[in-house]
Amino acid sequence: MKKILLVTSFFLSIFTFAQKPTLFLMGDSTMANKDNPGKNPEYGWGQVLPQFLTTGIEVQNHAMNGRSSKSFRTEGRWDKVEKQLKKGDFVVIQFGHNDQKIKDSTKFTNPYTQYRANLERYVNETRAKGATPILMTSIVRRNFTENGVLVDTHKEYPLVVRMVANDLKVPFVDMQLLTEQMEISYGPENSKKLHLHFTEGENPYYPKGKADDTHLSKLGAETVAKLALKDLKSLKIGLEKYVK
Repeated sequence: MKKILLVTSFFLSIFTFAQKPTLFLMGDSTMANKDNPGKNPEYGWGQVLPQFLTTGIEVQNHAMNGRSSKSFRTEGRWDKVEKQLKKGDFVVIQFGHNDQKIKDSTKFTNPYTQYRANLERYVNETRAKGATPILMTSIVRRNFTENGVLVDTHKEYPLVVRMVANDLKVPFVDMQLLTEQMEISYGPENSKKLHLHFTEGENPYYPKGKADDTHLSKLGAETVAKLALKDLKSLKIGLEKYVK
């Protein structure tokens, strides 16, 4: 009898594990996992996200440096996600940084045509698999004027994300707004801590120094991840029970 119970318990645990939902992350370098963690001071916010979630959900971070809504698909990265999707999964879709690259035909998208169509296609294909799409605007760049005003660099792209989220009734997190508030609260000088600012010789990973206002330090990544999760919890789409 004990053997039967043990075998039953074993197979039930396998079934439960197999049914565990997955949170898929699709985006660019601001979200991506970075090489040499621990030595490399750069982190993507998706890289640190699992530490704020319970073991009840799996996280697959498919975000990659330099990818746009266009190149993510043409390189076959979406195929890898779509093939795995099952009912109960979640897909975060956050592009825009590299869709702006007008000198690169493999990445650039017109915000009101190609970009919008790409987002709509990701949403519809995610839903077709029974999974939940989540649209996010891009995080802002640290771009303060000499008067301490934070200036937007993403132009029409975040607006289009809002439009698609509204028109298709997609769960939406306005990371542009949240990270604007974050940068402003830190201020022009202190916000350097959220990014990669090192003088020559200060950090062995960047011996010649670094001044990067787009990508995130560990502090920046963790702060952004917490902001994302706070809003994701408020959406009440089922993810909230996995947030620590």
